[in-house]
Amino acid sequence: MIEEARARIDYDECGEGPTVVLVPGSCSTGAAWRPVIAAWNGAFRCVTTSLLGYGATAERRTDGDPSITHEADIVESVVRKAGEVHLVGHSFGGLVALAVALRRRVELASLAIIEAPAAELLSACSEFEHYCAFRQLTESYFRSFTAGNVEAIAAMIDFYGGAGTFASWPQRVRGYAVETTPVNIRDWASAYGFPLSTTSLATVDLPVCVVRGGLSHAAVQRANALLSAHIGHATLILENAEAVRAEGPLHHGGGSSDTHEADLGLRQRAAGADDANDFVDIGQSEQQAFDRVLAAAGFAEQKLRAAANHRLPMTQILLQQLLERARPRLPIDEGQQNDRKRILQRRELIQLG
Repeated sequence: MIEEARARIDYDECGEGPTVVLVPGSCSTGAAWRPVIAAWNGAFRCVTTSLLGYGATAERRTDGDPSITHEADIVESVVRKAGEVHLVGHSFGGLVALAVALRRRVELASLAIIEAPAAELLSACSEFEHYCAFRQLTESYFRSFTAGNVEAIAAMIDFYGGAGTFASWPQRVRGYAVETTPVNIRDWASAYGFPLSTTSLATVDLPVCVVRGGLSHAAVQRANALLSAHIGHATLILENAEAVRAEGPLHHGGGSSDTHEADLGLRQRAAGADDANDFVDIGQSEQQAFDRVLAAAGFAEQKLRAAANHRLPMTQILLQQLLERARPRLPIDEGQQNDRKRILQRRELIQLG
């Protein structure tokens, strides 16, 4: 825990090696990252936190001042305590992580953004059909909640995960989402109040991975494709059922904005959740992308080879690639060098297509 004059901030860490700060999305706490951390098996020093209003992190925003800068403040406090880090943000946490990178107040080795709700970038790029999809969702959701529907947040969850996702969650997980609905509504105010321009994104001077699910909502896919297109050192990762394709920036001719049917794979995962926060937010349709994604590093396509240990989560591969791309930025001591050797040995799991 970090105790500050303004309020406390969730802080927990485990493992050794290169430091990765993991920022969850809305309706989540740092516990959402437990399956990922467990899969890494101590290969990284993992630092987790919770955004404002979730877990033990006190809310600092108000209805009159929901600025995302308050979120960036707490993540920067976490980074300062952790040291130079690789910053990973999921969903709204990805948008907050981007805000941290744009502010340049802390040292980052790399940045991974996983399906951030970058709605305002859609507006800035005149992608009004996709922008309206976000706006129509949230306006309907807010009206429903104001009218007394305590489970109004189900509409937002199903927007990301597909019809029936919210209903498929364990009761404890649904309960936490319902309990934190007012915080999530404020998260959307923070997101809509965060202006994003192609000019500002071009100033991000870091190795960046932007991840989108091949089965996610078309508006989410397009927003993240635009992030990758306009961040100078970004790689876009698209996951689908057949392979993981690394797409170059859209203005270089790569990429597609095809619409895919929502993936409901969370249902099997959520059934086994043993913590109310384990599968909140991080277990929507993009969970499959996050679990199986392979970082691009310049290759046109990468596929998994069937093997006895083929179930190794590909989040590990993503971070391994980020670490390699950021090598000149991050000092490595002898112990961490041994970790790096183990990481490199695991690359035999990948067959380049």
